[in-house]
Amino acid sequence: MKTRIAIDCMGGDHGPSVTVPAAIQFLVGHPAAHLVLVGKDDILRPLLGSHAEDARIRIVHATEIVGMDESPALALRNKKDSSMRVAINLVKAGEADACVSAGNTGALMAISRFVLKMLPGIDRPAICAPLPTVNGHTHMLDLGANVDCSPEHLLQFGIMGAMLVSAMEHKDRPTVGILNIGAEEIKGNEVVKAAAELLRASDLNFIGNVEGDGIFKGEADVIVCDGFVGNVALKTSEGLAQMLASSLRSEFKRNWLTKIAALIAISVLNNFKKRFDHRLYNGAILLGLKGISVKSHGSADMLAFGNAISRAYDAAENQVLERIAGRIAEMASAPTLAVENI
Repeated sequence: MKTRIAIDCMGGDHGPSVTVPAAIQFLVGHPAAHLVLVGKDDILRPLLGSHAEDARIRIVHATEIVGMDESPALALRNKKDSSMRVAINLVKAGEADACVSAGNTGALMAISRFVLKMLPGIDRPAICAPLPTVNGHTHMLDLGANVDCSPEHLLQFGIMGAMLVSAMEHKDRPTVGILNIGAEEIKGNEVVKAAAELLRASDLNFIGNVEGDGIFKGEADVIVCDGFVGNVALKTSEGLAQMLASSLRSEFKRNWLTKIAALIAISVLNNFKKRFDHRLYNGAILLGLKGISVKSHGSADMLAFGNAISRAYDAAENQVLERIAGRIAEMASAPTLAVENI
């Protein structure tokens, strides 16, 4: 069965000038995939060029665009024919297996939740994305969807994250940790300590608390936290990476000796840049919905947006939704785990 991805081509800082070329490039590496490009037909079709006749590409016209600074509530209520809304509607109608947007994060979350609804047993959606580590990458959630969470919500995040990694990376029992201010069980606020107890009582491969530096050490395959903490950690790490890159460039340009050193070290520097290039990790999945919705960075270039499309495609191909729903149902009926909200 073919996997179909709906793309909000009008969203993001760059719109169709990035999303359409990225879609074309994605198909080169995924010949079995089919794409539905959503947006203004008169803008999208010329950008396709010779690919306009490709049977794997379909354009669905949408007359409106959700602005990057637009109120999510207004976008949900007033722009029912936006490219974002139409792309999500295609997933709801079964005409697409996932959707991708680089548009307004709040609007994407609000519209996705309203249209797709929540999976049974899941109270809130969570933003989950991979982060680079010294030995590969980890998945962290929530990265900004929920500022305040209960222990039960954090347990649900752990289940969803574990099922995502299990499905997409084919790990039978991915490790799960909870972000905390110390490794000891007594550390943390009451919510985090209660969530740790729930995770420990579950059948997840829970390893306990993970401190901030443990994120990038790769101490766990999945790291759970509330959206406030997760977003701060994410933005801090992005800012640190940008500062280090800028500082390295400045130091290597300081004088002719440092410029020579830069030439000698060019292969090492290029490998370092490639390994930690944030564009390679673009594409955060909104977990917990009855459909796959993927958020790309608004400023994504062609490489980054192409990786977001790939992430949506892999999630659909590996039946992430089915894995999450199945595990939630199993844990809800387990007599050894009495969690009222599941």
